[in-house]
Amino acid sequence: MKTPFSIFTLLLGFFLATFIACKDHVIPETDPEVSVDSTSTTVDSTAMSVDSTGMPDDSMGTGGPGGSGSGASVETSTAVTAAMYTMLMTNTSCAGATGLAKVVCLTQAFEATLTTTQLSATQLPYTLANAQKWSNLPAGLSARYGINLASLDASQRTAFKDLMLAVLALNVTDEGYDEMIGSMVADNYLAVNGGGTTYGAGNYYVSILGTPSTTGTWELLFTGHHYTQPYTFNGTGGSGYTPAFRAIEPTYTVTENGKTYQPMEQERLAFAAMLTGLSTSEQAAAKITSTFGDVVLGPGQDWKFPTTKVGLKVGGLSSDKQALVLNAIKLYVNDLDAVSAAAVLDKYTNELAETYISYSGNTSVTASNDYIRIDGPNVWIEFSYQGGVIIKNMPHPHSVWRDRTTDYGGTK
Repeated sequence: MKTPFSIFTLLLGFFLATFIACKDHVIPETDPEVSVDSTSTTVDSTAMSVDSTGMPDDSMGTGGPGGSGSGASVETSTAVTAAMYTMLMTNTSCAGATGLAKVVCLTQAFEATLTTTQLSATQLPYTLANAQKWSNLPAGLSARYGINLASLDASQRTAFKDLMLAVLALNVTDEGYDEMIGSMVADNYLAVNGGGTTYGAGNYYVSILGTPSTTGTWELLFTGHHYTQPYTFNGTGGSGYTPAFRAIEPTYTVTENGKTYQPMEQERLAFAAMLTGLSTSEQAAAKITSTFGDVVLGPGQDWKFPTTKVGLKVGGLSSDKQALVLNAIKLYVNDLDAVSAAAVLDKYTNELAETYISYSGNTSVTASNDYIRIDGPNVWIEFSYQGGVIIKNMPHPHSVWRDRTTDYGGTK
């Protein structure tokens, strides 16, 4: 009887582990209000083993179209963030290019470092179905297209890093490039503290959809657990930078490579300032009676924007309160490089008076089921607090930035 019991026990353990991980993608039960602990934590990478090239000795597979590959070890994931956390571009061949031409040059430089097998997994046709291959779940639970960071060697990681430095804001704490690295460091922390190899920076994927050029339509997509950022290009510049997904667990600070991160805390504080800055009557007008356990327009909910806006119209607010709304929007848009961000922010600023804000739960934005929405003629931002998955008894945020016109560059 021992053998059947052992098999049953193993199967039961597997399904329980899968269930726990999948909780991150369902609406959680209502939790009591929890005060967020600000304790700093450190990801221990002292046991990391690397070979003479600087590549961890257990590099993983690419996954490829429709697949997720195997989970990257903690050593591999911490090697990824150690190689990428500084904001120093090493590429010199693209130094003379600017704008989209520079992004194309750096994308081609990254592709040139890949093997034939890696390139075939990374370079895919530009289609809506390929662009939609993102999720808030770890790649082991929701397969991505492209190549994972664990499978890149030192020179390939450097080329990829140079590319991301060109499309994200630099030298801003917990925003832009710093926020991307902080999200991966937090995932390394989850890997060490109960999540296992399903989590970690090595399990983040990059894919290139279409042929990089300054004339045609193509997309750079970087996606992993709790972080997705697409860049759709068409002609002379970017035509879409959404849907962009942001989330974080744990919500307290994490430290790696001597640098401390707390992604999403600035967004939480900005939303709390926006809501607490309203008068009692304005808060009442903005409040939604429904309860939200997650964002409404998350993965798989493309082009499902509601036709009727709810909440409080920003145009009726005083200028200082309108500025608080705009500040919250900026924390999403300004993740992009300065030129791209300026164009998008100009559009959203001009539409601010016709934008609506709404919320459910508490104005302090500290508890599970606290929810905020910004809904304009184009901008759509949601921020939702839900129960912890790996770090129990502590809520963590999910957030999505979409655009009613330019999600996926307008591809429907």
